[in-house]
Amino acid sequence: MKLIRLLSSSLRIKLLVLFTVLTTVPLMTVGIISYQKSYESISEYSKAASMLQADALGRSINNLFADTERLLELSNNPQVIHFLFSQSETYEEAKGILQTFELYRDTYKYDNVMNISFVNFYGKGISERKGVFQSNINPLRNPHFQTLTQHPDTILRIPPSMASDYDHVDGFTYPQEQVISIIATVQQRITHEVIGFMIIDLNASFIKQLDDHSRIGKTGFFSIIDQTGNPIYKLSADRQQLEQLALANLPAAAQTGSDSFVVYPEGQPWFVVFTSSLTTGWKIIGLAPLQEIVSEAERIRQLIIFSVLLSILFVIIIHFFLTYRLTQPIQLLKHKMRLTAEGYLEAKVNPVGNDEISDLGQSFNIMVEKIKELLKQSILKQQLLQKAELRTLQAQINPHFLYNTLDSIVWMAEAGKGESVIQLVKALSQFFRLSLNKGRDWVTIRTELAHARSYLIIQQMRYRDILAYELQVAEELQEYPILNMTLQPLIENAIYHGIKNKRGKGMITISGYEENDAVVVLTVTDNGVGITPERLAFLRSELDHPARTEDDDSYEGGFGLLNVHQRLRLYFGEQYGVQLNSVVGEWTEISIRIPQNRRFER
Repeated sequence: MKLIRLLSSSLRIKLLVLFTVLTTVPLMTVGIISYQKSYESISEYSKAASMLQADALGRSINNLFADTERLLELSNNPQVIHFLFSQSETYEEAKGILQTFELYRDTYKYDNVMNISFVNFYGKGISERKGVFQSNINPLRNPHFQTLTQHPDTILRIPPSMASDYDHVDGFTYPQEQVISIIATVQQRITHEVIGFMIIDLNASFIKQLDDHSRIGKTGFFSIIDQTGNPIYKLSADRQQLEQLALANLPAAAQTGSDSFVVYPEGQPWFVVFTSSLTTGWKIIGLAPLQEIVSEAERIRQLIIFSVLLSILFVIIIHFFLTYRLTQPIQLLKHKMRLTAEGYLEAKVNPVGNDEISDLGQSFNIMVEKIKELLKQSILKQQLLQKAELRTLQAQINPHFLYNTLDSIVWMAEAGKGESVIQLVKALSQFFRLSLNKGRDWVTIRTELAHARSYLIIQQMRYRDILAYELQVAEELQEYPILNMTLQPLIENAIYHGIKNKRGKGMITISGYEENDAVVVLTVTDNGVGITPERLAFLRSELDHPARTEDDDSYEGGFGLLNVHQRLRLYFGEQYGVQLNSVVGEWTEISIRIPQNRRFER
């Protein structure tokens, strides 16, 4: 699942996977097809080459026998025919035959011919090794001679496994060497009557020499098998096992044709190729590890696999850099967009080039600039709106107090209290001078306390017998800024809705303290009639969710509080404003919370 999410979340990975698949699949397909075709072709070529080696070995054997069998021409020699036909011979006649043997040897260089012999039906004969001899063995008892008697035009080629004492009619044996004998009839020239036999003894080692010059693979070998299934020369034990396994698996076509197949001794495959000698009828079998025969195909396969893998790696690297160059600007743009979405409007893209991604980056920069401009205009409008609302609230507060104060001045003037009127007018003048504050919205707490004191003097003159006040704000707090005309509405509320309805003298206390070195709290406390729990809950609800207007009767005792509360929240935020606590019949405490900020804004 993580892999799927990664693939679906990254454009670069998508492009890399897409490009890799689109390039590696054709490469792998071409590689597999090329491998199959080349492997088959080269394997067939290697097998055909092995077959040609076997055929070449067969032809060499055929040529060797054909060359050796030229000696059979001696059977037509008049001296030989006379020697075999007559019952007696002369020394000169025998010497002439032997000289003819030597002449043929000198002419054709028969290095592998060990002996040439002639013998008639009566055991009289002549050979290179013994000269004229009389055999003690009846030649007609020799099965090979019997066969030739029945088929006088046949030439027999007797391998060592089929040789017997009858083959050595001169009585000479070859204890250290294996012999291949060529036997043919000697016939009268006119009547073609068989009068004897010619025997040519060959050293069988020439077959091994031919094998040694004909290699199959690196460690392979050839074996020559006679008509009886026996090897012409013996092999080592391990090679004999392979030879017997190959013979056991030879198809029927091996009798006359040639082919190849694979055997599996002990799990390792061996390649077997076979053919037959047309002259001798012997089977020529070549054996080699299959890995050696197809070694060239294996090298081609490795080369193809290496080439495909190298091509895939090269393609992936190319795609990696291409996708990096393609997706890097997109990733940068994505990062800048996230910063912008988090509120950082200074994030900008530096477009490079003239492509679509560069145009997108330029469009993003233009969009951010327009957003900044719109936000700037929105903030300016909000500030103007807040100031307009503040002016409206102040306009609502000042007339409210002015009406009450003027009523008091009228009452005092009617009562003839001129001195009190003068003091009241002076206090009112001081009060409005501080209220106007040259049009500024901010004053220090010290100035706001002086403004509250002027207001309390005015109200004390009106309610001399029932009103007293105390100011208990530490000097270090009086330097903090505060909105103009914040305390006066709270004091007015305490007088008209707390102390005025109380029997006896009332006390208003203004105090202040710091909270967590971050907030300044100013409280206006009175010992008036207090507020019922129901009314207190209603007022708190209205402070949090104002929904009524100045003309609503339910605002009685709460309109000034709401104005101050809204002003504080407009300037400082939702966590600041007015808090209200009261115990009915005992006291009421109105608190304002403002941030502790020594920077005095003008």
